[in-house]
Amino acid sequence: MQTIDTFNFAGKKAFIRVDFNVPLDENFKITDDTRIRAAVPTLKKILKDGGSAIIGSHLGRPKGPTGKYSLKHILPRVSELLGVEVHFADDCIGEETEAKAAALRPGEALLLENLRFYAEEEGKPRLPESASEEETAAAKKAVKESQKEFTKKLASYADVYVNDAFGTAHRAHASTALIADYFDAGNKMFGYLMQNEVNAVEKVMSDTERPFTAIMGGSKVSTKIDLIKNLLDKVDNLILAGGMTYTFAKASGGKIGDSIVENDKLDLANEIVELAKEKGVNLVLATDAKLADSFSNDAKTDFGSVKEIPDGWEGLDIGPETEKAFAEVIKNSKTILWNGPVGVFEFDNFDKGSRAVADAVVEATKKGAFSLIGGGDSVACINKFGLADAVSYVSTGGGALLEMIEGKVLPGIKAIRGY
Repeated sequence: MQTIDTFNFAGKKAFIRVDFNVPLDENFKITDDTRIRAAVPTLKKILKDGGSAIIGSHLGRPKGPTGKYSLKHILPRVSELLGVEVHFADDCIGEETEAKAAALRPGEALLLENLRFYAEEEGKPRLPESASEEETAAAKKAVKESQKEFTKKLASYADVYVNDAFGTAHRAHASTALIADYFDAGNKMFGYLMQNEVNAVEKVMSDTERPFTAIMGGSKVSTKIDLIKNLLDKVDNLILAGGMTYTFAKASGGKIGDSIVENDKLDLANEIVELAKEKGVNLVLATDAKLADSFSNDAKTDFGSVKEIPDGWEGLDIGPETEKAFAEVIKNSKTILWNGPVGVFEFDNFDKGSRAVADAVVEATKKGAFSLIGGGDSVACINKFGLADAVSYVSTGGGALLEMIEGKVLPGIKAIRGY
């Protein structure tokens, strides 16, 4: 497989799929440029070699062209970070865009308008809810056919294809997977970010130093079930926390007050407990919680057992007993995967548990453990505490990361390396 390090882009035009889906405020100012900065090493390598960069990305989930989701909003920041004036194409296809791409000189970059302004990017028709089955079927067929032309047009701008958008690697979209078919094996590759992401996940899941501990937060067992079951075949310790704590507590006969719960997943929770026993996995659940009398940072608080929560109260963070138990397991681990905070960390009054977990991960990392933090909330959490540089790797992927950990083959990865 071709690698970006060994490829010389001199005199070549490269189409780089990045993930510039960054948050904007009401004035269209970027509030977090992490994803743009993450792609800079790849883009700079291409320009430094004497290549030209044609940059493609999506922003938001538009239903068609709209100023709200225009990539024009991020153009100044992209230019600033790259250190060159990046040109802009008001469309991602069309004669004018084709001419701008053809006119690029070595060391120049062109940012295309939002790829998702076209339904062909995702390959899904945009229909009113009132559309009939016949209309829906016809529209699906039409957009799939036009998607081929759309993909072919994007590919025609460049000699080389570089995928540096791990955050969309689980989508078989035109620019994230299908476009790779138009380039031979020597002219398609991962960017630095994509390669680092893949390496990090494969190190955790395949090249594992033990003990291996996974920390899973989140509100619902149902959204993590495939992930949990796959991890039970891999890990030595599985810490389950966050909102799903209370589904497990209720399933074992506990009283959980007004805490979040999936009443239709109580049997599933008990099944996971039994499955962990069968596989010899140390399943670590919260035993105490920081309680609140409302879902608010200013709520009245107390501490108590996760199985003895009074009516009118709910658990919003782990308690001191659980902090110690989690930290003990984490500090003695050699491989750590953390996906999901253990409390409502967005509220300063309920972030102590997540901070304790973060500190334990950092301490283990200092002792030589490999730690991978992934999933949107986990990244926001580690960034809130200013500890991103103190762990081994912080992933930019949400759904892509989780699907890869689940053992799924991601289209964006398969398109480059064939598996």
